[in-house]
Amino acid sequence: MLRTSTPNLCGGLHCRAPWLSSGILCLCLIFLLGQVGLLQGHPQCLDYGPPFQPPLHLEFCSDYESFGCCDQHKDRRIAARYWDIMEYFDLKRHELCGDYIKDILCQECSPYAAHLYDAENTQTPLRNLPGLCSDYCSAFHSNCHSAISLLTNDRGLQESHGRDGTRFCHLLDLPDKDYCFPNVLRNDYLNRHLGMVAQDPQGCLQLCLSEVANGLRNPVSMVHAGDGTHRFFVAEQVGVVWVYLPDGSRLEQPFLDLKNIVLTTPWIGDERGFLGLAFHPKFRHNRKFYIYYSCLDKKKVEKIRISEMKVSRADPNKADLKSERVILEIEEPASNHNGGQLLFGLDGYMYIFTGDGGQAGDPFGLFGNAQNKSSLLGKVLRIDVNRAGSDGKRYRVPSDNPFVSEPGAHPAIYAYGIRNMWRCAVDRGDPVTRQGRGRIFCGDVGQNRFEEVDLIVKGGNYGWRAKEGFACYDKKLCHNASLDDVLPIYAYGHAVGKSVTGGYVYRGCESPNLNGLYIFGDFMSGRLMALQEDRKNKKWKKQDLCLGSTTSCAFPGLISTHSKFIISFAEDEAGELYFLATSYPSAYAPHGSIYKFVDPSRRAPPGKCKYKPVPVRTKSKRIPFRPLAKTVLDLLKEQSEKAARKSSSATLASGPAQGLSEKGSSKKLASPTSSKNTLRGPGTKKKARVGPHVRQGKRRKSLKSHSGRMRPSAEQRRAGRSLP
Repeated sequence: MLRTSTPNLCGGLHCRAPWLSSGILCLCLIFLLGQVGLLQGHPQCLDYGPPFQPPLHLEFCSDYESFGCCDQHKDRRIAARYWDIMEYFDLKRHELCGDYIKDILCQECSPYAAHLYDAENTQTPLRNLPGLCSDYCSAFHSNCHSAISLLTNDRGLQESHGRDGTRFCHLLDLPDKDYCFPNVLRNDYLNRHLGMVAQDPQGCLQLCLSEVANGLRNPVSMVHAGDGTHRFFVAEQVGVVWVYLPDGSRLEQPFLDLKNIVLTTPWIGDERGFLGLAFHPKFRHNRKFYIYYSCLDKKKVEKIRISEMKVSRADPNKADLKSERVILEIEEPASNHNGGQLLFGLDGYMYIFTGDGGQAGDPFGLFGNAQNKSSLLGKVLRIDVNRAGSDGKRYRVPSDNPFVSEPGAHPAIYAYGIRNMWRCAVDRGDPVTRQGRGRIFCGDVGQNRFEEVDLIVKGGNYGWRAKEGFACYDKKLCHNASLDDVLPIYAYGHAVGKSVTGGYVYRGCESPNLNGLYIFGDFMSGRLMALQEDRKNKKWKKQDLCLGSTTSCAFPGLISTHSKFIISFAEDEAGELYFLATSYPSAYAPHGSIYKFVDPSRRAPPGKCKYKPVPVRTKSKRIPFRPLAKTVLDLLKEQSEKAARKSSSATLASGPAQGLSEKGSSKKLASPTSSKNTLRGPGTKKKARVGPHVRQGKRRKSLKSHSGRMRPSAEQRRAGRSLP
């Protein structure tokens, strides 16, 4: 039987729900129909996951070896079942029925398997044979009706042996003729973009999310240690860092607690606090990490402080508070524009991103701090933390820093002309070609007109305060500025958002479509965006990201909402991307959450992205993760239950006679030939935007093309149905 456990979803429920025994029909579709309108569909497999490109050649279901829902193991299992069935036929029936049976069995591998088996349609019985187009079905029944009892144990299908197969084909009919087999293979509109990120009518790429953490106080940073443990460390603005383990649990005791030192307030929008965290590239051996936070010195002067610390020898999930060594302190003339990013480049040096000192328009001095090379504010600094300087500093300036020999310039400066870069990241590079590896992307928060995204280059002047985005800010400075200012790779106006949050280039494994996309957002508007590089002209094209509809994200564990204020982005040790957001931007409000990006249109092959974390000792109690956000399936379930309760109340109130009338009317709605306007669940609309074509090959191959190569011995079949 073909995956008889596939749920027949009524917004996540079996339509054979408990209330059906009382004669009340499942009417959730009617309830949802008026709310969702015309939804964009997407490919979906019987395991309720997106399809994938098989890593190895499929010997049997070869029509789906380029893109589908079968790996080699499943392909062999289907082939073994095929040979079990074919043993019941003589040579003539082999030749007559072999291709039909192969086609039908292989629909489990189709990207549209959930459609073909009508797994989401609450108005039809649960299928264990795929939907067949009428002509194909009639031909199959006419030539091979004796195979039906071998393909399914569904008594209704087994007993539907009318002479012309009308009843049998009626049971396998799909309301939407685009999705029946073999039409689904021939429909160019469906297959042209199969597997690409689905777009809504406005061209917005539809992604989904999974919630991985909540209850955080303005989570400003999430980083991993690069030590193989796949832990991630989440820093709150108040100065507390938590450890999250690969199983999703959080350790009860914090990794670091500097609340008594870190300067911040409960005021909404206060930019001071614990702002940055980075682990040394050789952390596994030296246990060192680095922090960036606001503080008051002994004279109550406000400063930003960059310090080195070590992890406790007694507990790998605890920082040694006594190990702090201050590397650098910079006086802050105002309370805002504090920068806060720390990261290590591929060169092993640490990069520090400072703000311009605050207030509006960088009013400090004749040209502002950002254009003043003797000031450390409004800069990208590059230092060697592995060696002490000759002048007593706890860092050394790399000899190839661009302004080492310039009189009056601070030698630690790597780039300048920066207003307040908020969140920067190093590109891991393409997993295969390594192209892009080592590039540093930053989001630089604008003044009152433009936000920008920059690529950091050695010695670059990013224009502030002469320029904001591509436009002049200080006209006098702008006209006198050099012509070699580094322009943003992208800038947007305040109609889109008012405070950029820099992100990452996706280089993970689980969502191959996203590879190479620079994903970022805006703190104020809560908007998610992406940039795609055109390698020919070196330009970057912006695409909006939107959370998919209930259709696109109707998978277990996925959500389609998030808290508005996007504080930061993150990358785990495996390269998957996340963002950190809150519904109330106060450093003391526990309303922050962490979300992981998921592409519902395509996944990596099963098993490809598995990793084995290095075990880590834990002395603290583990607190299991309890999600707060409702998944799409939860919401659909609630809607269907509400509709059922409403229908139940209406039926009871109207009395038996009217109830029977309504029941008859509902049966009419459940007819397989009902209107195409009926909502069919995830991804069933005709106008699905989906990507690279399924390789059709020759659908009607001769039996020889697969019988000689694939035919296993009886001993092999008895040994577990595996094929060579």
